[in-house]
Amino acid sequence: MSFEHTPEQLIAQWPVQNASSVVVAPQGGLWEYGDQSRTYPLASVTKLLATYAALIAVEEGAISLEDSAGPQGSTVRHLLAHSAGYDFDTQKVRAAPGERRLYSNTDFEVLAAFITQATEIEFGEYARLAVFEPLGMNSTDISASAAAGGISSAHDLARFAHELLTPTLIDSSTMQEATTVQYPGIDGLVPGFGRHKPNDWGLGFEIRSHKSPHWTAASANPRTFGHFGQSGTFLWVDPVAQLACVALTDRPFGPWAAEVWPPFNESVLETLGR
Repeated sequence: MSFEHTPEQLIAQWPVQNASSVVVAPQGGLWEYGDQSRTYPLASVTKLLATYAALIAVEEGAISLEDSAGPQGSTVRHLLAHSAGYDFDTQKVRAAPGERRLYSNTDFEVLAAFITQATEIEFGEYARLAVFEPLGMNSTDISASAAAGGISSAHDLARFAHELLTPTLIDSSTMQEATTVQYPGIDGLVPGFGRHKPNDWGLGFEIRSHKSPHWTAASANPRTFGHFGQSGTFLWVDPVAQLACVALTDRPFGPWAAEVWPPFNESVLETLGR
């Protein structure tokens, strides 16, 4: 398959005022577009950064994936996998732990509070010390909310995406577990892209599997993982193509994004991942 338009041509046509994007591989950056230092609100891409901080807390022994946290019967693992049973943005419990994939900001707010209590360090500061400072992500902050309150730049997220491709802050076995489907076979909603049966998710990372429609490329490997945000942002990693892509915009997610993101991501894989 060949594409008529390059990633640069496609992103230049997006109906946004500002966009920044970067594609990285294990050897470093491959392509970039827009102002790499401009900071954008991340919305739910924040969850990827919070997840990585949580995985470091696990490796440090501050918490365990099997620690009780959240509703009765729920664990840290359930919270990271959006299967604790919480409503989207309240502490109302809508299902038993592990029963449904209920995408929830509450899961991550509860997780952040749990880690704050366990470490005696405010979670935003813990993330800065554990993730952002070691990676040189100087314009990134998630102290407003571990679920959706982060800000960052393409420059910083390129460093984070490279870390996801070649982990240095956590063991590769931890990364492997985090990107393996948790509680396989349960159904759920991907906001903006409908209900999926099943709705596969890892520990914090959405896993592409065979979902359709989806925001990543249709040809992306099923093991592709990442997240998108309602602020018009996304980050994905294809571990087979050994490629990661970040895109940040100043327009909230909507039908425009569902239309332009998949062909852009196809072009990235076609032109940079082969």
